[in-house]
Amino acid sequence: MSFSQALEVVIGLVFIYYVLGSIVSLVTQWINEAFETRARSLEKHLMRIVGDKQVGDFVKLPQIESLRPIRYKNMFSFITSATEPKKVEKIPVSTLVDSYFDFVGLTATKEVNADGLKELINILPDSETKGAVIKWIDQGVTNIEDLRKRTTTYFTGVMEQASATFKSNARSFVIVLSIFLTILLGTDSIQLVRTLWTNAGVRALAVAQAEMAVQQEGADVELEDLVQQLSDLNIVRVGWWQTELPPAGSDAMQWAGFVLLKVLGLGLTVAAVSQGSSFWYDLLKKLVSPSKGGGGGGDTGESKG
Repeated sequence: MSFSQALEVVIGLVFIYYVLGSIVSLVTQWINEAFETRARSLEKHLMRIVGDKQVGDFVKLPQIESLRPIRYKNMFSFITSATEPKKVEKIPVSTLVDSYFDFVGLTATKEVNADGLKELINILPDSETKGAVIKWIDQGVTNIEDLRKRTTTYFTGVMEQASATFKSNARSFVIVLSIFLTILLGTDSIQLVRTLWTNAGVRALAVAQAEMAVQQEGADVELEDLVQQLSDLNIVRVGWWQTELPPAGSDAMQWAGFVLLKVLGLGLTVAAVSQGSSFWYDLLKKLVSPSKGGGGGGDTGESKG
C-alpha cells in the first residue's frame, strides 16, 4: 500500500465531504433566512420575559427596532435590490435589560418600597420574568441596581437558551438535508473510497480541486460552483440508476452483502456531511497544507443561520 496513494484518497474523500457540506450549509442558510428561524427562536424566549401578549409592543421599543437586520424582501429581490427590515434576531443582554426596565417603568426609579415595585410589575401580563422579579422583591431586593444585576444574570441565561434553541433547529435542518442530499445523489462513502483508490485520474483531479479550495481561503462560493466541482469529479452523480449493482446471477447472500454495505456507506456519508463544511475545510487545509493548518473555512447551517 502506498502512503501517498492513501493520502490522496483521504484528501479526495474529505474534499467531497467539504463540497457536500457546503451545499447543505448554503441551503440551511437560505431556509433560516426565509423562515426567520433565529428570530422565531428569540421571540419564543422574549415571550418568557414579557408575556406572549406584550412581546409585540416590546420589540417595537426604539432600541430593539434598531437591531432588525436588513435583507432582501424575497428570493427575487436581488434583481431590484429591494430590501426590508426583518425580525430581530439578536439582542445584547445590556440592551435587553435596559429595554425591560423601560418597558416596566423602572428606568427613572432609584429606590422604592416593595409595594411600589410590585405595583409596577403587577400591571404586566404573567411571564417568567414577572414571577422572578416579584420573588426577588419578596426576598427583600428593592434596590434598583440590585434588581438590575439579578435581571442581567437572568437575561444572560435566557439569551443563551435562545441561542441554543436556534442552534438545535439549525442542526436538525443540517441533518435532514444531509440525509436528503445523500439519498438524492446515492453518495456511498465505501464506493467513493473504492473509486478513488482504483482510479488515479480521479484522485489527481480531486487533490487538485482540494488544493484550489484551500487556496481560496474559505471564500464564499456559489451553489452552482459547488455542483460543478462535483460534476467535474464524475464520481458523484444524481440518480440511483447509476449505482453499481451486483452482477447478474448473484445469489441472496451477495445481494444482502451489497445492501448492507450500501446502507453503511450512505450512513457514513450522512454522518460525515452533517459535521458541517467548516469541519471538513479545516481538516482539508491541514492535509493539503500542513504548515498552514488551522483557521476556519465555510460555515455550518447553525453558524450561518
